[in-house]
Amino acid sequence: MENLFARWFGKAPAAASGRAPAAAWAAAGGHRFALSKDASGFVIEAQRGAATGFQRIEWGTAQRPYFDGRELRIRGEAPGVRDLQMLVVSRTLMAVLDRAVFEDITQGNETRIDDRAPEEMRWLVLYPKLPRSVMGAIGERYAALSNLPNASAVWLEGALAEQLGRAPQWLPTEGLLIITVHRQRITLRCEVEEPDAELFDAALKLFDTAQAAARRVGEEWAAGRIGSERPSRWGAPSVMPGGDGRPVR
Repeated sequence: MENLFARWFGKAPAAASGRAPAAAWAAAGGHRFALSKDASGFVIEAQRGAATGFQRIEWGTAQRPYFDGRELRIRGEAPGVRDLQMLVVSRTLMAVLDRAVFEDITQGNETRIDDRAPEEMRWLVLYPKLPRSVMGAIGERYAALSNLPNASAVWLEGALAEQLGRAPQWLPTEGLLIITVHRQRITLRCEVEEPDAELFDAALKLFDTAQAAARRVGEEWAAGRIGSERPSRWGAPSVMPGGDGRPVR
């Protein structure tokens, strides 16, 4: 397998295309549109005071080594989650990350975590994954983890699980998608070669849902309704849509 970190530091800018639909989308919402510094993509910044959860949308040369093509990024705030770290990722991409961890980080019998590796790759070594049995129908397509074992289960309840279930309808081939919550920030990334208005709308709907769910997790954690121990009921029926269990608290 190609060394992912060599790709990480050696990528050349890709030609910016798909700019016209993005510029029109931004103008319709009153947002600021600009080309990226290397002209390989573009940036959309939310209008100040706009009723939207995102702060910045970027598209262009991938910033993560696990994407071969161009990357769409949506960033925003997730206040209230303090030191909480959570991740949900398509299983297609999880397989890529798992290989990278073992090929680029693990040497012999000693596991080393390189500071150059993106935090989501380091989390694979540090934090437990949510059992597939808890994730219901979306467990076939996604994996999740958190530094607070039960938090990812609460995050994925209800609306977020439903939106993730719909994502394959608009995601490009392979469905390479990852959403992270870290340092009171939330970021959605997906591999997208040619974004259009329909994809923007769908990706933003997923982002807004994930952002609202992260805030809810922060509130429940602050209220003491999410424990720090790994739940003993992780082998119980699913709490997600398609399962028949009650939410694990």
